[in-house]
Amino acid sequence: METVFIADDEQIIREGLKHIINWTSLGFAICGEAGSGEEALDGILELKPNLVLMDIRMPKLLGTDIIRLAREQGFTGKFIIISGYSDFAYAQTAIRLGVEFYLTKPIDEEELFEAVTRIRELIIKERESSTHIDLFREKAKNVILHELITGVFSPESKNALPNLDADSYQVVIYEDFYDAAEPAYSFAELMKVANRGNHAFEHITIKSREIFLLKGSFALRKFGDFLSHYEQYEHQEGSPLDALFLAYGRPVQNMDEIYLSYEEALLLSRRRFFCTQGQHTLGYEELPFLNTKVNEIDATKLKLYQELLTDSLKSFNRRKVAESLHELELFLYNVKDDIKSVKHFLTDLYFQVKEKINMIYSNAAIPFPSNSEIIERIEKSFYLYEIILFISEQADLIINATGAPSRDSVLYDILYYIDHNYQSNIKLETIAPLFGYNSAYLGKIFNKATGESFNTYIDHRRIEYSKKLLVENKLKVYEIAEQVGYKNVDYFHKKFKKYVGVSPAEYRKSDNL
Repeated sequence: METVFIADDEQIIREGLKHIINWTSLGFAICGEAGSGEEALDGILELKPNLVLMDIRMPKLLGTDIIRLAREQGFTGKFIIISGYSDFAYAQTAIRLGVEFYLTKPIDEEELFEAVTRIRELIIKERESSTHIDLFREKAKNVILHELITGVFSPESKNALPNLDADSYQVVIYEDFYDAAEPAYSFAELMKVANRGNHAFEHITIKSREIFLLKGSFALRKFGDFLSHYEQYEHQEGSPLDALFLAYGRPVQNMDEIYLSYEEALLLSRRRFFCTQGQHTLGYEELPFLNTKVNEIDATKLKLYQELLTDSLKSFNRRKVAESLHELELFLYNVKDDIKSVKHFLTDLYFQVKEKINMIYSNAAIPFPSNSEIIERIEKSFYLYEIILFISEQADLIINATGAPSRDSVLYDILYYIDHNYQSNIKLETIAPLFGYNSAYLGKIFNKATGESFNTYIDHRRIEYSKKLLVENKLKVYEIAEQVGYKNVDYFHKKFKKYVGVSPAEYRKSDNL
C-alpha cells in the first residue's frame, strides 16, 4: 500500500480531498495532513509519503518552497499541486521542481482519479526499475569480488567497488560444522562490528563456501580478538558456537595479493576433515605443518592396522584397542592422500577386521552392521575422529559379544592410556567412547575409583611431569607448557601455582639453589 499526505489550509478542503475518491481502491492510505506550509514540510520529511496532494498557496510557506526544501533534504516522493487559475506562474515553477501533475480548483473527481492512477503506475515502474538496477549492481559487485579474491581480475576492477581500498586484507572462510541450513551466528556478530556500508568486510559465496574479505587494520584486529577469545574457552556441545568452523589465510597489504590469502584459507578449509574434536579454526600458521605430511596409504599399512586391531580384540584388551586407534588416527592425520582415499582405507580396514573376527568367533552372535550401513556411515562422516569413534564403538561391541572383562581391568586400561597420552588434547568426552562408556558415567566411576575428577587427575600428571622438565632446565616455560599438554602458557601458570603453590619460574629457581 502506498501512502498519501494531504496539505491545505482549509479543513473543509482537506476533508473533501480525503473522500472525493476511494484512495484504498487505488492502492493508497492517507498517512497525514497539514494546514500550513511549515506543518506540511515537517510532515513530509517525517512520514516520507509516496504522494503529496497540496495546495500551492499555503500559509507561512508556499507550495513551491515546500517542494524545493523537501527535495533539497532528499525527499523523492511525488507531488500533485492544487492551484487556482490565477496561480499559473506558481504552477510552472512547481513543474520545474519535478511536480508530476497540477490540478485547478474546484477539483474534478475524474481528473484527480486519473492523476493518482498514473502516479501509482509511475511509482510501481520506478520501483521495479530500481530493483533491477540494485540486482545488476549486486551481480556486478559479486563478479568483481570473485575476480579479486580468486586473482583473475583486470586493473579496472580495483577501482570499480566503493570502500574497497584499505591498508590490509585477509580472507576468511566461514562454515557450519554440520552444514546447517542457516549459520548459527552472522559474521558481523562474531566480530562484534556494525558492517554498515561494508566498511569492515565484504561477503561472497564461491562454490557453496561463505567467503569474507576483511578490510583494514580495524577489521583484522577485531578478527584476531575474536580468535583469541574463541580458542581460549571450551564450548558446550550443541551450543551455536560449537557449530562454527573458520579457515583463514595470511593478512596481505595489497589488492593484488588477496588471492594468496584466499588460496591459503581454501587449502585449510579442505583439511577440516582432519580436525580434532572441538577444533573450530585453522589458520595460515598451520601451513608449514601441512607441508610435512609424508605418510602414504598402502596395502602394507592396511595389513598392519588390521592385525593390531584384531589382536587387541582377541585378547579383549580395550587399552590396546584405544592405543591402536590413536596410532591409526595420528598416521592418517599425516597422510598425503585425499579424504576420499582415507575413507576407502578405513572402510577396507573395518571389513577386514570384521571378516577376521567372524572367522575366529563363528559361533558368536556379534551384531555387526551390514556392509552397506558401514559404507554409508563412513562416507557421510564429516571428520576423521567421528570414524575413529565409530570403529571404537564397534570394537566395544565385539568385546562385549565375545568376552566381558571386569570394570577394574577397564579402569586400569584407562589410567594407563591417560598416563601415556596426557600431553595431547585429552578429554573425558573423547576417552569414554574408546572404552565403551558414555562420558557422564565414566566420570562418576573414575572419581569413585581414584578419589579425584578426570580433569584433576590429568592436571596432576601434567604438573608432575612439568616439574621434572623445569628441574632439567633445558626448555623455556612456554615450551614446557606445550609439551605437557597446555596450549595456553598463562593457563599453565595458573594450574601450576594452584597445585604447587609457586609459579613455574619460582619452582625452577628454588630447586636449582
